[in-house]
Amino acid sequence: MSLFAPTPDQKTTHVAAPLAERMRPRSLDEFLGQEHLIGPGKPLRVQIERDDASSMIFWGPPGVGKTTLAKIIAETTQATFIEFSAVLAGIKEIKQVMADAEKAASWGTRTILFIDEIHRFNRAQQDAFLPWVERGSIRLIGATTENPSFEINSALLSRCRVYTLQPLSDAQIVTLLQRALTDPERGLGAQHLTADEGALELLASYASGDARNGLNALEVAAKLATASPDPSSPPPVITRQIATEALQQRVLMYDKQGEEHYNLISALHKSVRNSDPDASMYWLGRMLQAGEDPLYVARRLVRMAVEDVGLASPEALHIALAARDTVDFLGSPEGDLALAEAAVYLALAPKSNALYTGYSEVLSDIETTRQEPVPLHLRNAPTKLMKELDYGKGYEYAHDVEGRVADMECLPESLRGRRYYHPTQEGREKLLAQRMEEIRRIREAKRDQK
Repeated sequence: MSLFAPTPDQKTTHVAAPLAERMRPRSLDEFLGQEHLIGPGKPLRVQIERDDASSMIFWGPPGVGKTTLAKIIAETTQATFIEFSAVLAGIKEIKQVMADAEKAASWGTRTILFIDEIHRFNRAQQDAFLPWVERGSIRLIGATTENPSFEINSALLSRCRVYTLQPLSDAQIVTLLQRALTDPERGLGAQHLTADEGALELLASYASGDARNGLNALEVAAKLATASPDPSSPPPVITRQIATEALQQRVLMYDKQGEEHYNLISALHKSVRNSDPDASMYWLGRMLQAGEDPLYVARRLVRMAVEDVGLASPEALHIALAARDTVDFLGSPEGDLALAEAAVYLALAPKSNALYTGYSEVLSDIETTRQEPVPLHLRNAPTKLMKELDYGKGYEYAHDVEGRVADMECLPESLRGRRYYHPTQEGREKLLAQRMEEIRRIREAKRDQK
């Protein structure tokens, strides 16, 4: 069969297809959401209406309309639409399609090549698109759930417009569910279903902005509501209880290797840093419920203890390490509570990044200044030769001097007087700042006596 044979009209989607597929919008007027792109005068709508043949990348989470928009563009511009999944298709098949598209272009036929999950192609495979995109033989539309900046070749990315699609709101998903419930042609209208107040809202909230998730849940709920074989039964109703049964367990959007992983851990870290225990527990729970490795979370909490709390509350590190050991000992879900305890403690603890910034300055000086030898008075002298070379000469044993502080420089000569650690007035660091001031006064007094 030719790749350029006419495709079935979208309006004649088979009745056995899933509800989400049957209810796929067929025009921009039916499309719901993404007003920032396809509202009147918005960039993507203008590009479609002007029949701009530029290639593009749709970036967004699942179920927000990436494939649907590509099909609408093909329908609107009367182009041949060819859909590939980067998971299933190899570059050999796609090269053949592109060669056929180039021939078709010479006959005046335009081709839209839609690549779902384009980020799954490696760099070399993505490079294979470039000649055909540059010549205009095909109009490439890629869809990805991953950040194109990281996953798409810069050469290919520079030849495409990137459009960011947002998750649908709960209200928008409720509208889609109501449309599916009453549509007699493609939806569930022939079943004369109704829904109790709050049932569709429950399905929508659990969809997490994914229209496909919402419609799939509605389809399950409809089957549960119409399960009774008794013709004398009252008209089927989707109750909140049926909606709950249809959902079973919420599937949270998460990819341990993808951007959402980094977004969530960033939200947790910044909530802890901002002393917000409620947000800290929420983002922690989101990660754990989505299947994140609890030991990964524990390691990040340890990092927060040393980076954002530091010596303002030294016990924070002990609590974070204890939470890690508890998770290792108990596993999940029992150990998850220990992580929540650590997250809340870190959020409420006094904050200081003085140690973090001070050590960063140390590393900078090591990188940018000459590597001076250790001063002689700080060297051990275990041999006679070393003593003859003045190793250890001038060293003062702090326990033998008044105040247990010697007036002795311990940094290399070029860094004499350099100060890295600047304690704050938060928590325990306030006492450390007082101790540093006391040490400074002791040293000054000893210098004055010389």
